[in-house]
Amino acid sequence: MTRILNEVDWVLFLSVLIIAILGVVTMKPFGFSAFDENSNYFFSRQIVWALFGICAFFIAFFINWNFLKTNSIFLFLIYLLVLGALFILIFTADTIRGAKSWYRIYSLSIEPVELMKPVLILLLAKYFSKRHVEIARLRHIFISGAYAFLPALLVFMHSDFGSAVILLGIWLGMGLCGGIKFKHLIFIFLCGAIAFALLWGLFLEPYQKARVISFLDPKKDTKDTGYHALQSVIAVGSGGIFGKGIGFGTQSRLEFLPEHETDFIFASFVEEWGFVGAAILFLFFGIILQRILRAGIYSESNFEKLYAAGLALFLFLQITVHIGMNIGLFPITGLGLPFMSYGGSFIISSFFALGILQSFNARKKGIFMGTEDRYKEGIL
Repeated sequence: MTRILNEVDWVLFLSVLIIAILGVVTMKPFGFSAFDENSNYFFSRQIVWALFGICAFFIAFFINWNFLKTNSIFLFLIYLLVLGALFILIFTADTIRGAKSWYRIYSLSIEPVELMKPVLILLLAKYFSKRHVEIARLRHIFISGAYAFLPALLVFMHSDFGSAVILLGIWLGMGLCGGIKFKHLIFIFLCGAIAFALLWGLFLEPYQKARVISFLDPKKDTKDTGYHALQSVIAVGSGGIFGKGIGFGTQSRLEFLPEHETDFIFASFVEEWGFVGAAILFLFFGIILQRILRAGIYSESNFEKLYAAGLALFLFLQITVHIGMNIGLFPITGLGLPFMSYGGSFIISSFFALGILQSFNARKKGIFMGTEDRYKEGIL
């Protein structure tokens, strides 16, 4: 067991754990929030989600995922299952914060799009790795694009514009890594623009158009749709160099900044920790991305390399868009910060995705193989 656990990238794991702890501390009711009897809600639940995430990491680590290299049916069925969950959500889910993104099961909320992100990465890694020689053909571009476009369209219909962008961004980045030519991407973008124009003119309701306009220009109405963006920028700027102190961020703790435990946790964190805290956070995120890419570089197959690239791309996009919207560079998208924002589906699926990567890395070294298998692989 000790030898097996030595194969875990503890630098990666501990960096993720530190970010998760920073997120939990940011939700802890110190200072102003200590007067609210319900202020422990997010703090206590996020600790539970983080523990479940750690368990998910090690469960994924001990599973042999190499069967995905030769078995496409299982992965495709999982994709269809999650896609179906996204479709049914349109008709059954309640609207929460302007979006239909969650299944409510008693006190639990499950967000299928967070499950779709690692599934899509695996599916695209499988597709591109099997067709890396002929990937430049248009039919492969359309097929792989459909894998991302279908869930992105369903998520867009949920009014979750940010996750739709992430799904399409994963396909774009992995496609470039897989060998898609740039001129073909331009053609795809033109088709996408035409499809969006038709969707806008024929299918979207006025209230849905208003959300899109607010998404693109949050400063147009700072008293209503742009209020969150304005308060987020104020929170980040008021943090200064060293911050106001843990638990004493006025924008978040006095609830001038809505959703400070999810969509705006970066602003809440920087208000209390300042520029120094932001630099520390960037350092650990940089370590995580570097370790993921390092694992991909030393992987044995294109499938594993593309999976690592897709995972790093997903986290990078999620981090960039979240921080960008918190400092006023990007429109408000409703995206959480990986391993830090409140949410069970988000943190558990992210930990699980990292565990899959670690599983690939450990089995590359033959740690989980029997003696006979090691002789076959030339390890002994």
